[in-house]
Amino acid sequence: MARNGTVIRTEGLNKSFGSVQAVRNLDLEVLSGSRFGFLGPNGAGKTTTVRILSGLLRQTSGNATVCGFNINSQRDEIKAATGLLPESPGLYSKLSAVEFLEFIGALNGRNGESLNRRIDSLLGILGLEGRQDDLLESYSSGMKQKVLVASTLLHEPKLVFLDEPTSRLDPAASALVKDLILALVEETETSFFICTHQTSFAEDVCDVIGILNEGQLTVHGSPADIIESMNVRNLEDAYLKIVGGQVDRKTLLAWR
Repeated sequence: MARNGTVIRTEGLNKSFGSVQAVRNLDLEVLSGSRFGFLGPNGAGKTTTVRILSGLLRQTSGNATVCGFNINSQRDEIKAATGLLPESPGLYSKLSAVEFLEFIGALNGRNGESLNRRIDSLLGILGLEGRQDDLLESYSSGMKQKVLVASTLLHEPKLVFLDEPTSRLDPAASALVKDLILALVEETETSFFICTHQTSFAEDVCDVIGILNEGQLTVHGSPADIIESMNVRNLEDAYLKIVGGQVDRKTLLAWR
């Protein structure tokens, strides 16, 4: 997909919960067409950032635009222009894939022939032809996650936020989700903002990476550029170098 402009721009974005500062002076630009990977350990501020950018949470200070809309005054427009898959979404297992997508489409104001065409298109990308009328309870975990990802695309958003899309999946299911995202990039005009702590997934899927640690953006660039600049072998080594990957023996034995 060609890049043309930005889908996200933040300026000095901060979010505090009492004495805890979850996001610290975040300055970030994400280009249209990106598969942006937001890496960081649990508690780094990734989900908080996504909730702010998707219009679900107010920032403490700073500003941002998402798909050209201001997070202070145009939150409804942001919600209409974006899709969001949270880490623990709900899935109605007694519905078929088609029924579930029809339900989500109706919640987003889509119905009729245009929704049916969109569902057919997404089912083709998903590779679910022949299984679209089976109940979701019969699907594997990877197939369920593919349907959930597709549900964020029904209203043809410019940008989709995926919060830890593989955190609860086994390696085979994670591979299915990875392949789906890469296929969607080829088949749609959608940009992706993917929160994850899985470096191998990010390195395989994302063309730009930002590493967040204790609410601060510490590194931003392509996986290759980050690896080279930090003089390490791979993205995992870069990640561990930034967030800390060493546990001393005394700390380890204290848990015995």
